Amino acid sequence: MTPRPRRFDRAREAAEVPTAFDQDATSYDRLVGSNPGYVEHLRLSAQRLALPDDGRGLRLLDVGCGTGLSTRALLDTYPAAEIVAADASAEMLAQARAKAWPSTVRFVHSRAEELAAHGVDGPFDGILAAYLLRNLPDVTAGVKDLHALLAPGAPLAAHEYSVADFARSRAIWTAVCWTIIIPLGWRVTGDASLYRYLWRSVLHFDGISRLTARFRDAGFDDVRVEPVDGWQRGIVHTVLGRRAV
Repeated sequence: MTPRPRRFDRAREAAEVPTAFDQDATSYDRLVGSNPGYVEHLRLSAQRLALPDDGRGLRLLDVGCGTGLSTRALLDTYPAAEIVAADASAEMLAQARAKAWPSTVRFVHSRAEELAAHGVDGPFDGILAAYLLRNLPDVTAGVKDLHALLAPGAPLAAHEYSVADFARSRAIWTAVCWTIIIPLGWRVTGDASLYRYLWRSVLHFDGISRLTARFRDAGFDDVRVEPVDGWQRGIVHTVLGRRAV
């Protein structure tokens, strides 16, 4: 029988997330690499920023960059842009920095809510936030902070899980977590706590209706949601918004 998720204390769990990612950083790419479509979906969300001319002359932010897979998606899509990539996990960031990057990519160790204190200031011409919002202690404040970092007219693409509005998606998510993701995490790392957190955090996160309302309340225009394909359709979404001109 699949266990019920325990009560979710967002602030407490968010404080523990960087340490959990630190512990599993060396195996993270191998685990997500076994997820069909994972890298392709990140690239799709980067493309949905719809920035011109390969990003020439533009400054982009990848917040919650992890091991750099989302950074690579941005770089592949906008190879002429300057990219700042930030993450709260030192070990995930070490994995990212160990990969080959051009001089136009810079990594910063920082929580999303502390970027200014670590020298990351706007305006940015586009932001990709992949699997970030769900892990923040205050989602409303986090969306407002990202809005403030954008140049007028610039877009945000939040690549995120959201299943609360869809009973079928919740059922599929729980089934996949307990038959594949959690057992695989245990087999590879010997500790499945991060992957049990992943299951819980998705179930307790905003539905699409609530998440898009947060975007509008933060001042975003042209708020819309685009799907991904494969088994994650209805589970992973690109939520898009644009700072008003």
